[in-house]
Amino acid sequence: MVIVVSCDVLGRKNNGTTLAAYNLIDSMKKRGHEVRVLCSDPERRGEDGFFVVKRLTFGPIISKYLAKNGVALSWPDHKVVADALDGADAVHVMTPFPLGNYTAREALKRGIAVTAGFHCQAENFTSHLLLKNCKPANVLTYKVYYKKLYGKIDAVHYPTQFIREVFEKYGGKTNGYVISNGVGSEFTPGPAPERDEESKNEFRILFTGRYSPEKSHSVLIDAVKRSAYRDRIRLVFAGDGPLKDKLKKRAADLPLEPVFRFYTRDKLIGVIRDADLYVHPAEIEIEAISCLEAIACGAVPVIADSDRSATRYFAVDELDLFKNGDSASLASRIDYWIEHPEQKKERSLLYRGYAEEFNFENCMDKMERMIIETVEAKRQKGSVR
Repeated sequence: MVIVVSCDVLGRKNNGTTLAAYNLIDSMKKRGHEVRVLCSDPERRGEDGFFVVKRLTFGPIISKYLAKNGVALSWPDHKVVADALDGADAVHVMTPFPLGNYTAREALKRGIAVTAGFHCQAENFTSHLLLKNCKPANVLTYKVYYKKLYGKIDAVHYPTQFIREVFEKYGGKTNGYVISNGVGSEFTPGPAPERDEESKNEFRILFTGRYSPEKSHSVLIDAVKRSAYRDRIRLVFAGDGPLKDKLKKRAADLPLEPVFRFYTRDKLIGVIRDADLYVHPAEIEIEAISCLEAIACGAVPVIADSDRSATRYFAVDELDLFKNGDSASLASRIDYWIEHPEQKKERSLLYRGYAEEFNFENCMDKMERMIIETVEAKRQKGSVR
């Protein structure tokens, strides 16, 4: 098949949506399909298989704000999109923004099967308008803006049942497929890198996630300040993002200086294996693959019990949850696991088996089947040339 993947946001692999896009592109190529990528990444111009459009620009103030938050949207170009769609069997849209919406409309006009992934919660969008916690704004995003795409295409990919239920509550029923974005087979338990004498008694707490408001890094920093064991806890924030300087400032008075660093995939595995605990304080999340990767490596997670996050469903029981946004609640969980190392070892074994359900290759097989089934259903209706 010829599959067109429309990516409003592409570039550095430092966020979940971009990683999901690259994973899908690489996996469909590996399975023998021709993949064409629509994006506005200037570095891809002239590269085989990439169809590059212009970037959507705003005034200097808004553009600077979006750039700070790592957002560079694409603006559809009729000729570029038409060239990408010529002879295509299917289109998969990554996000419901201008390029994706336009590509979907043009593909449907041509009778091409269209699927789309649901990778962006309403709050991820409204946070850029400073309306993250405004429920009417979030509901309208689903009912009006997102429905323009997801309500008209042939099939929707939901990474979790949680986000399917959220959208369909406001946007109506869809032909939905619930498929995890998947965890790579390289994320497995193994020996941790050897620590030097100075750091042997440290208790290392890891959080992997973009430095952005909805990830709630500050809750974890404040929890460590409240911990009875604050003098031996070192935080490791694996990631990057616009709040880096603010988070460093907030953590400046911790006894052990936190680590703020972006790690390559290979390095990250060693960092996870070296962690004594994985904490995920994010309040807004469709599917925390970073949490699943930590679990797959044997880490025990402590997760924010947020009704706007799917991640809370990963927890075995209440011991692995803390009250969302409550640093005192999180501190008590951290202290509990420091004081119960043998129980933590037993719990690690429980989580390893759970992570096997999210095997990356199995998930990509399901994505391929979704696209093939959508194309076949369209052909049976006689709407594909």
